[in-house]
Formats: sequence, C-alpha cells, structure tokens
Amino acid sequence: MTGTTVTYQAKGVRFTEQGAVKVREFLESQGADVTSAGLRVGVRGGGCSGFQYQLAFDDQKDGDVIFEDHGLRILVDAQSLPYVDGSSIDYVDSLQGAGFQVNNPNVTAACGCGSSFRVADEEQVSAV
Repeated sequence: MTGTTVTYQAKGVRFTEQGAVKVREFLESQGADVTSAGLRVGVRGGGCSGFQYQLAFDDQKDGDVIFEDHGLRILVDAQSLPYVDGSSIDYVDSLQGAGFQVNNPNVTAACGCGSSFRVADEEQVSAV
C-alpha cells in the first residue's frame, strides 16, 4: 500500500498599511529585536461562535510558521494556520475602540461583538 503525500501551500498572513505602522511602533517602543520578534496570530477554542483570535507581541518559537510583510514578522503556530491563512491584520480606531482587527476570508460566521468566529471546516480541524 502506498500513501499520498499532501503538501499544503499557505497563502500567508499579511498586514494592512495601518496594521504594519502600529506593530512597528509597538516593537520599536519596546526595543524588540525585529529579526526574532513579531505579532503572533493564533486561535483558541471558545467564544459564542467557536473560536477566538489570540494576538500578542512575541518572539519566534520552534514550530512557528513565519510570514514577513512590510519588513515585519507575523508568527503563526502550525495548529492555527488553517484558521487564519489568507488573513490580513489591520489596526482600526473607531467609536467601539481601537485595536487590531483580523480580516479573515475563512470565516463563515461571527458573533455580534466580533470577538469569536466559525470556519467551514471546523468539524474537520481540531480545536486549538
């Protein structure tokens, strides 16, 4: 019996102009080494729609998938990648507050407050 090898070609995760500006401002204000530090984008199970984003400034860890955009690093753990692949990270300042926003093409439903989401293949991919 022979097996089939499947290679996953990631679309990547990128920043909008404003998202990159805010990440760079924060990293510079913290004196972070931009060759190993960046914005970590992940997901975890929870929220009213099934998953919640986890965004944090962090250093690269073993097993991270790393995307570079606008001279900055986006760090994604391998388990989160299928949920956020193809996303863009923006920074918005609105009446509801200011902060990072994930524009994710994989989302099929989101809660009214915008803090949790669901994807089409949720049942086929293990929760983080």
